[in-house]
Amino acid sequence: MGRQTIFVAALALAGALGGCTAGDGAGAGPGPSGPAVATAAIERTDLSTAQTLAGTLGYGAPRTIRAAGGTVTWLPKIGTTVKRGQPLYRNDDHPVLLLYGATPLFRPLQGIGTTGRDVRVVVDNLRALGYHTGDQPRRIRPGDAVLTRTVIEAIKSWQRDAGRPETGVLAAAEVVVLPGAVRVDRVAAQLGDPAADGVLTVTGRRKAVTVPVRAGDLNAIRTGLPVQVELPGGDTAKGRVTAVGRDATATEGDSGADVAVTVGLSDPAAVGDLDSAPVRVTFTGEVREDVLAVPVAALLALREGGHAVQLAGGPLVAVETGMFAMGMVEISGDGLAEGARVVTAS
Repeated sequence: MGRQTIFVAALALAGALGGCTAGDGAGAGPGPSGPAVATAAIERTDLSTAQTLAGTLGYGAPRTIRAAGGTVTWLPKIGTTVKRGQPLYRNDDHPVLLLYGATPLFRPLQGIGTTGRDVRVVVDNLRALGYHTGDQPRRIRPGDAVLTRTVIEAIKSWQRDAGRPETGVLAAAEVVVLPGAVRVDRVAAQLGDPAADGVLTVTGRRKAVTVPVRAGDLNAIRTGLPVQVELPGGDTAKGRVTAVGRDATATEGDSGADVAVTVGLSDPAAVGDLDSAPVRVTFTGEVREDVLAVPVAALLALREGGHAVQLAGGPLVAVETGMFAMGMVEISGDGLAEGARVVTAS
């Protein structure tokens, strides 16, 4: 039997077994004769968890910007780059400014002595924008900062320069905290719309590929994994997985759910002037060469634990399982040989 290489994502065992359970341990004899059952040959093959999936070239997964309340009174143009300290939009005719960081503002920042990671975000951004914030107390938790009198004065100066009232109090609605500069991807609101309904969506500024991946196929995909991107026309570009989403989105028309995987390009110039295009992404994976494999549907779960396969016309044979790929599973155990037939679930 010729060897073949199977390219796919690893499959979840629970979903593939189909509820089959063997009542006896390995070595038990075959059951009573009955209707003909489906069988498959044990193959000697190479298994790989590599997979090729459809993706979209763009600027990465979009993020929706909204507020707790207020009315949209100004909007940027699609494609605009917004950097630290610049307005993303205007809410009740006040600019909503972009800050860089990982902790969003979740409360009004006011009063000397207020401490937290959100204060650290504000202090770091004020310093980066050129405002004098003074020294921070030494005895605070790592990652935190404190609202000092100097920081409050810096907030007032920043508010004045941004055209906001100089209160020294920074409300959560006045800023949006994101990891870095963004590109306006889509404007969802119109002037006069409630800001709580969603104002606009933003992406990163670097070109990237977004790939919807079935939630059950994420086992072999991790941040940093090398990929190859096939572009329209057949050219290819190298890249790596930069982010794996945490939210699964239901797939229209079936019961599956997809997770957005973002791929960064090693050389963005490789895509030329393309801003958006359908692409094919090949995720590299683990390879198991020259192994015995059977369809996953041939596995039986033993009551005492472990798994077995039923040789056609013969006994149950306990097996050790290895890689799962494209509906196949690597097996090893006594009495197994290439070409022998095993019973499979119909």
